[in-house]
Amino acid sequence: MTGTEPDPGRSDLAASFAEISRALYSAHTVQETLHRIVAFSVGAIEGCSGAGISFVQGDQIVTPVWTEQRVLEVDTMQYTTGQGPCLDAIAHGASFYAQDLLTDPRWPDFGPRAAQAGMRSLLSFCLFGETPLGALNLYAQLPSAFGATDRAKGVIFATHAGVALAAAQDVEDATQALAVEIERLDNLHGALASRQVIGRAEGILMQRELLTADQAFDLLRRASQHLNIKLREVAQHVVDTGDLPRRPDEHD
Repeated sequence: MTGTEPDPGRSDLAASFAEISRALYSAHTVQETLHRIVAFSVGAIEGCSGAGISFVQGDQIVTPVWTEQRVLEVDTMQYTTGQGPCLDAIAHGASFYAQDLLTDPRWPDFGPRAAQAGMRSLLSFCLFGETPLGALNLYAQLPSAFGATDRAKGVIFATHAGVALAAAQDVEDATQALAVEIERLDNLHGALASRQVIGRAEGILMQRELLTADQAFDLLRRASQHLNIKLREVAQHVVDTGDLPRRPDEHD
């Protein structure tokens, strides 16, 4: 191969990450993005037998998605012991690699328990938005499962995943905010419509009974309480019939 010839391996890797990036950015929700991240991780990182995401949720860290039950169990071990690569990755905004959890002295409580559960290697990458969002955790059943190339690929993948996750979260937050605003406007429109109906009913009573506006409104209010129906319904009845509603057993 000459210096001008492309490296097929690098071209394949670039194409793979381009495909992954497109897929992640096409996800419409945070949950969908998380599922895609862990699925692609197992396929893209050699030696990875399971993946999960530790997600910062308020003052807690949870695992919302995982590729197999054992990943969730070992992630939970990190949270309960307060030790583990994912917690350090989030705390320090970096990546942490445990070549052999059975013997790694950095996590003396968590490591042996994870190894007993069948996970010997763990590679954790912090996922960034404006602040650390969580960590991508790549598990392997064998010790020293992740080589230098795997770790380099993991850094690139975690960067893409963090950006996609932050973008999806922004979209979801904006969607929720829009839904709240639409509900507020609907309530406002409903209140305005009610006020118009009540105003019309007041006008009818004022003209028919020679009442002031306050007296007409008080008449509507007392009818609402007496009949145990909404004020707007009382007003609508007056607009429709010209009379206040009455109980079925009431007579002129």
